[in-house]
Amino acid sequence: MPWRNKPGPVSRRLPKREVIDISACGTIRAVVFDMDGVLIDSHPAHRAAWLQFLAAVNITVSEQELAFILEGRTRTEILRHFLGDRPNDELRQYGRLKDAIFRRMERDIRPVRGVCRFLEELERRGIARAIATSASEIRTFSTIERMGLGGCFDAVVTAADVTAGKPDPMVYRLACQRIGTAPGRALAFDDACAGVQSARSAGLRCVGVCRNGMAQALLQSGAETVIPDFEGFAFDSVGRTPERIFARSSGAKPLEAGS
Repeated sequence: MPWRNKPGPVSRRLPKREVIDISACGTIRAVVFDMDGVLIDSHPAHRAAWLQFLAAVNITVSEQELAFILEGRTRTEILRHFLGDRPNDELRQYGRLKDAIFRRMERDIRPVRGVCRFLEELERRGIARAIATSASEIRTFSTIERMGLGGCFDAVVTAADVTAGKPDPMVYRLACQRIGTAPGRALAFDDACAGVQSARSAGLRCVGVCRNGMAQALLQSGAETVIPDFEGFAFDSVGRTPERIFARSSGAKPLEAGS
């Protein structure tokens, strides 16, 4: 059943259109978004929360080691990575501690630039929208509501719905199932190498979202191109020319239909 609440507020000022084109008979019928780093600019808060949590349990990690938290893993997988193979009850307790720290930092999180307008454009054109995230169910739904995105998605898949996190394809495959779209007709947006691999393994095309210098790694993982955000993006009919999706960032390559 589609998940819809009252639509959140969206700015009515149209940004300059510059880069996303799609033919009137294009093959993309759905767009599936990762949440953290794609829909919401939450990575700084996540890094700070994990650092504070790990310090509280007397674990010191380098910046390189901390990068593991941004790879699309579930909270339990991250906890096992840093704490070892602890009993599930103990991991849940640690998870609640980490979440409590993160909640104190949530007030600084905002939607990624341009994403509200992009979601509105997708809805206007009848393109299904879904979320495929490794975040917990409670945090995902509370975040969507707080960001004013409560009515923007036809399906939401979280860590509670799957038995394996990214790069396993399960989360993207399930998102496509719930919106009734074949993976080959869906486009994913993800900001982690594991997330890109998950989407591509599930059969979706994928665009990387990157503001942290990881663009080349996302391309190597299977992203067809990389964008910094959604500012100024819109779907535009271009007659009978092949479907093309361009990245706004300079030097990015277009996605050709059937690639």
